[in-house]
Amino acid sequence: MRPTVSFRAVLTRAVVIVALLAAVALPALPAFAAGPFEPLPPRNPYAGPLGTATMHGDTGSSDATPLPGPAAGPLTSRRVALASACPTVLAGADGYPVALCTEIFGQAPTVHLLDPASGDSVAELGLTKGSLLGGVYAYLDHADRLVVVDGTRDLLRIGHRKTSSGGWELYVASRLPLDAVVAGDDSVVGLSPDWQGRVWFATGGGVVGTADDTTGVVRSVALPAGEKIANSISTAPEGTAVTTTHATYLLRADAAGTPSVVWRQPYDRGPGRKPGQLSWGSGSTPTFFGPNGTGYLTIVDNAAPTVNLLVYASATGQRLCKVPVLKAGGSGSENSPVAAGSAVFVAGTYGYPYPALPEDAGTSVPASADFTGGLSRVNVTASGCTLAWDTVVRSAAVPRLSTADGLLRTVVRKPLIPGTTWTSILDTYVYTEIDPATGATVRTKPLGTGFLYDPLQMVGTTTPGVVYQGTTTGIVRIANG
Repeated sequence: MRPTVSFRAVLTRAVVIVALLAAVALPALPAFAAGPFEPLPPRNPYAGPLGTATMHGDTGSSDATPLPGPAAGPLTSRRVALASACPTVLAGADGYPVALCTEIFGQAPTVHLLDPASGDSVAELGLTKGSLLGGVYAYLDHADRLVVVDGTRDLLRIGHRKTSSGGWELYVASRLPLDAVVAGDDSVVGLSPDWQGRVWFATGGGVVGTADDTTGVVRSVALPAGEKIANSISTAPEGTAVTTTHATYLLRADAAGTPSVVWRQPYDRGPGRKPGQLSWGSGSTPTFFGPNGTGYLTIVDNAAPTVNLLVYASATGQRLCKVPVLKAGGSGSENSPVAAGSAVFVAGTYGYPYPALPEDAGTSVPASADFTGGLSRVNVTASGCTLAWDTVVRSAAVPRLSTADGLLRTVVRKPLIPGTTWTSILDTYVYTEIDPATGATVRTKPLGTGFLYDPLQMVGTTTPGVVYQGTTTGIVRIANG
């Protein structure tokens, strides 16, 4: 999901300033016992399978998966037209993908159950409309039910089952109102379960809460006035991580479910919202990673002219290191970092054009920018953080890393006029596999030309041998063929 723009003014000064910057290493970091992409965050017992339970793969938001994508050999792609933008495609233990989409006409959220053999919708269920970002972030629980908040501010668990006629249906298995703590002019933008089975939620207005739909108890805390939440939240055994437009937080709940702040770390939010971002501040859903899978927490700030990857100790909030990223292209990101083991990857969105912005997004600084694209890798070692490589990749989606086959997967936006950084409705979109060791492209598959195939910086989901990529108008299924 994201907004509309174009670019080039900041880059000249950025090159000069960035050349003077270096990674800042602070306290020594513990060593990683496994390989560069291990371990992944542990599976949350109240979430679905690791790698496919949340938009960002797991409740730690690693954007990594233990599942392999398509094998070597020819690839096929198939567009599934749903007349909706589909930012969230998840898959449960039964192998059936569940997509949460927003209709083009009316912008109401709709849940689709997909046929794993074709990607076709075999059942759908409309939900009550909320805000632009409300109803985007959701997850699958341990019973393969979609957990989402609709426009009435009700927490829903949506299951799927066979009908008496042999078809499929989606149904609301449970409903818990959150309107006692979520105001009528506010909406839930992030959801994730904790290790006690409570559902944590965060609203655009800065309310963070827990909901226990077995007891009906809902508790909340308001973050400081003026801080908004524009991205999802992440959960780990250490607590719940939330990044607002001003700072990153770790929260925990007491026995009654009442949340409180454990630590707060402000970051450089820059002079304003950058082109290619939805809000003024970090575009990151905070990402847990590290030697035990969750010991570190990372975001990308909104510093100008060059953004930085920040790494914290999850338990204490101590900043462990800071390193400038996205130096080869436009330096700004609306995407969550991809992190697994000792490696972190950041994709740039500076200048990416979106068809709509949240009502309170405000003007961007600068007012417009071209989309150059960028992709950086940072290595986290015992001595600190270092920029391993930095390259220009016009990634139109949040990349996904597979620890099974060792590939980064994304969709690249090719301009109508080769060699330019302009964007148009006639751009071509190409499924792309990248070697995480070097940043080099190793395999591609053209998906199509035109806005029908635009992933709009949404993240793809990998199931064994298959990639499901949401677009502005539906889903593209990529597999061997």
